[in-house]
Amino acid sequence: QVQLVESGGGLVQAGGSLRLSCVVSGHTFSSDVMGWFRQAPGKEREFVAAISWSGGSTWYAEFVKGRFTISRDNAKNTVYLQMYSLKREDTAVYYCAASNTTVVVTSPGVYDYWGQGTQVTVSS
Repeated sequence: QVQLVESGGGLVQAGGSLRLSCVVSGHTFSSDVMGWFRQAPGKEREFVAAISWSGGSTWYAEFVKGRFTISRDNAKNTVYLQMYSLKREDTAVYYCAASNTTVVVTSPGVYDYWGQGTQVTVSS
């Protein structure tokens, strides 16, 4: 059974930072593209960042470039999202996801497995 479990969310003031983690089990983690998405109330799920299986390629949404960093540790079956300079508009549930394709990594539809999400709330 494949499981993706996110952690690290919480309440933070604007300008602060958080690091999200996602641990994958029951699956060959090291061969997947891993992605982070987020969904705010009343909005569609949107792409945040993705990383190739080797970590050699990363992709970011424009609105997080320079503020968020995605990384992975294949030995620990874990992908991270380090978030700096958080803004109120970053408030959302953040999901990690796994995909066995590198095609259109920004699309939720190419991801096969999803975590349950972790809430990030940024206060002013």
